[in-house]
Amino acid sequence: MNGLALAVVGMKTATLLLGGLVTFVTFQAFKQRGTPALRSLCVGFAFVTFGSLLAGVVHQLTPLSFDHAQALESALTVTGFAVIAHSLYIDDD
Repeated sequence: MNGLALAVVGMKTATLLLGGLVTFVTFQAFKQRGTPALRSLCVGFAFVTFGSLLAGVVHQLTPLSFDHAQALESALTVTGFAVIAHSLYIDDD
């Protein structure tokens, strides 16, 4: 594994760990408050984090190309950010 590939694996690992932490904290906040906005925020962060994980798995463990992995990650990131944006507009009344 060359230096760049190792750096990418390290950054993806950091993304997974930090994204998992943010997802966990938002889930705990949702459990405490029970608001739909926090639930959507948690789901959005989970999509973004899962996208990073899944892209790494696809790239490292399947015969699909790096481009396929990037396309999958991008699709899940867009979905996650759409859910996060939606959570900002939910009325918690």
